[in-house]
Amino acid sequence: MKIKKVKELSIKKIANFLFEVGMLSKTPRSGFHFLGTGEQSVAEHINRTSFIGYVLAQMEPGINVLKVLKMCLFHDISETRISDLNHVHQRYVERKEHSAVKDISDSIPFGRDIFDTLHEYEKRKSREAMVVKDADTLEWLLALKEQVDTGNTRALEWMLDGVKRLKTDNGKLLAEAIMETNSNDWWFPEDSVIKNKKYI
Repeated sequence: MKIKKVKELSIKKIANFLFEVGMLSKTPRSGFHFLGTGEQSVAEHINRTSFIGYVLAQMEPGINVLKVLKMCLFHDISETRISDLNHVHQRYVERKEHSAVKDISDSIPFGRDIFDTLHEYEKRKSREAMVVKDADTLEWLLALKEQVDTGNTRALEWMLDGVKRLKTDNGKLLAEAIMETNSNDWWFPEDSVIKNKKYI
């Protein structure tokens, strides 16, 4: 009987956790307010960061892909509780990210795995952690390039600053390709009149 109650309590905690992570889709990335155009939720950012992390892990020999994906998935989970604080906000507000991560981890039976994953990410010593940090930065660069391509000149200045943060060779290589690629190119085939500017 006691074991059953513990299991029921654990399931309830897991349900609460799943409701909590849903808040990431409702939490806006605050940098866009200062940029002047664009919008993105934290969940959208995490989603593309995970794809970028997977790509970088495939480009790097000997990388633990599962670890990279877990770090990408959880790297901003604290923002369910502390919101997204950009670099200006962080000058004036105490960001208790460690406390948020600990409280989230303590709330679920498998939380130790999340806590350990994020602890490794924050130390930035493993190759996986460095790849994930670059994935995080590259996602921001992609979002900025989308704004550049729709006319926001300020976004280009922000991109140039973001590129300086990259650490891995493949991250830098990918950033160069992002800078040189129109965010609309994937949408049109090579022979399209728009891509070749053959307007009637």
